[in-house]
Amino acid sequence: MPKRRAWLAAAMVLVDIVLINVAFALAYWIRYEAQWIVPVDEVNYNPFDAYGGVILLLSLLLPIAYKVEGVYDQRREATWLDEVYAIFSGTLIGIAVLVFLFFYVRPLVYSRLMLFYLFVLIVTLVSLSRLVLRIVLGRLRRRGIGVERVLIVGGGEVGRTVMRNLIAQPELGYQVAGFVDDDPEKRVTIGRFQCWGSIQDLPVILHQHVIDQVIVTLPWESHRQIMQIIAECERAGVRARIVPDLFQLSLSRVHIDTLNGVPLIGVREPSIRGWNRALKRLIDVAIAGLLLLLIAPLLAVIALLIKWDSPGPVLFTQRRVGRAGQIFTVYKFRSMRLGAEAEQHQLVEQNEASGPLFKMRQDPRVTRVGRWLRRLSLDELPQLYNVLRGEMSLVGPRPAVTAEVEQYEKWHLRRLEVSPGITGLWQVSGRSELTFDEMVMLDLFYAENWSLGLDFKILLRTIPTLILGTGAY
Repeated sequence: MPKRRAWLAAAMVLVDIVLINVAFALAYWIRYEAQWIVPVDEVNYNPFDAYGGVILLLSLLLPIAYKVEGVYDQRREATWLDEVYAIFSGTLIGIAVLVFLFFYVRPLVYSRLMLFYLFVLIVTLVSLSRLVLRIVLGRLRRRGIGVERVLIVGGGEVGRTVMRNLIAQPELGYQVAGFVDDDPEKRVTIGRFQCWGSIQDLPVILHQHVIDQVIVTLPWESHRQIMQIIAECERAGVRARIVPDLFQLSLSRVHIDTLNGVPLIGVREPSIRGWNRALKRLIDVAIAGLLLLLIAPLLAVIALLIKWDSPGPVLFTQRRVGRAGQIFTVYKFRSMRLGAEAEQHQLVEQNEASGPLFKMRQDPRVTRVGRWLRRLSLDELPQLYNVLRGEMSLVGPRPAVTAEVEQYEKWHLRRLEVSPGITGLWQVSGRSELTFDEMVMLDLFYAENWSLGLDFKILLRTIPTLILGTGAY
């Protein structure tokens, strides 16, 4: 993994140097050929060759300035805007040094306006190159290429918080290999995350398995054990990082501020409440109402197809559990034959889902039209009415049936803290291919990290998921 990082950093430097030269050529053309904004007097015209020394010096200065600003650090948790800011700062520093060197020695030779163009072009081109790199790496990492295998030390709430953050953001390139814990009650498999034993087994695990990083999520009173773990990771050549549990507070609710350098730790209110909830509700009503008007002809065609294909009502209704445990009636297009619910107990042994869910890829109860409706998720469209009624949201956890909730573990119940949705984070992250525990982890991540941006991102990702029918059955 370190070699891969080194090769990627070297490639980034080479690409940056090429883009710096491209930006310089464009800036020269804009200033001297196109002559935007201010015309160039003939006496001040400089041939491109006269800038040879400037190009060479800038090609050396900027990569150094970028290195100082952390542009090549490859921090996976950093956002693209963080990178843009670092590129902006590095470019500003590099051009400032260039201006000092050249205008101090030869103040009237080079165009200062061209350097402004150059600054804008370099920031733009290098930032766009990082965006393209993020998209490419994100797609590769989603396919398991170039990922770091992570071992979690601690299977408690803090450890699970780390797990659900990692599975909710596969583009970061982390793959949870497993976890270890000394508490027998916590050594329980969570979805696809296997418990590899106790913490005492860590030296053997690091020796026998490929682990790139160890994340320690133990309570702070175990600080001696934490130091031993870090020392063990250093001996094995594995990177170790520590997650402070902050007195067992939920990490997603912790807010850290400073008062003249003194850290102040507070607890944030849940993100979907107050004005945020009102704004989310307003957007739900507006979009759901508009969609119902636009797709009314499609709804009518689907209703006719269902009536033609099999006897029974067009709509299927079922009692579901909503926010705070409130019971409501969910509406869907019927995709199964009449009496399908009564037949479910006969198919229990063929259940392909984990936990309290029931799913079958080739469910014999599904009708011909129903199979297509399910593959394209068109059977969910009547739930827009539930959205208008305020029982559901466009984005949120999947609405659970009462029989499922009765089988929930204590930590599963936290998914009921927000309104259920027609689509959600787990629907665009694998849908039925995920285990139940992984679905719940993604639901909790959504509830703890909600924002309008996250809602729109999920809605946009829902479109290709529906078209491709990924994980739907």
